[in-house]
Amino acid sequence: MLNASDIMTTEIITVKKDTSLKDLARVLYENHINGVPVLDDDGTLIGIICESDLIRKDKKLHIPTVVAIFDWVLYLESPKKIEKEIQRVNATTVEDLYTRNVITVGEKTHIDEIATLMEQKKIYTIPIMDGDRLVGIVGKADVIRTLVS
Repeated sequence: MLNASDIMTTEIITVKKDTSLKDLARVLYENHINGVPVLDDDGTLIGIICESDLIRKDKKLHIPTVVAIFDWVLYLESPKKIEKEIQRVNATTVEDLYTRNVITVGEKTHIDEIATLMEQKKIYTIPIMDGDRLVGIVGKADVIRTLVS
């Protein structure tokens, strides 16, 4: 059975929080990749950002449903959700969109576990860690490649 270390890419392309979304799009497009890890200034993994985050940025702004009763206006959605929607639409850098709670696996994680994780969590770019150190990345193309080789 293959492990993450057998299929991972070790020449990892990364971005920082202050990377513009235009530069991020260029990196993803030119390298034919779905997502990249986000590192802080010390090289520590702090998040991940993917094509789907960029696509989500450009979807229509959801106008919250409100109910007006006399002089009261009641929002039927939480103010936090509305704030996140506005932040998403106005995003200009990776910091505005990246996922902070990153799902990672170790080098010895079996490929079937990685495939299951991708399917269940709907994530297709998974950083591979050795303790606190980023050592590789596995994308859906890496998993699919094992089917043809």
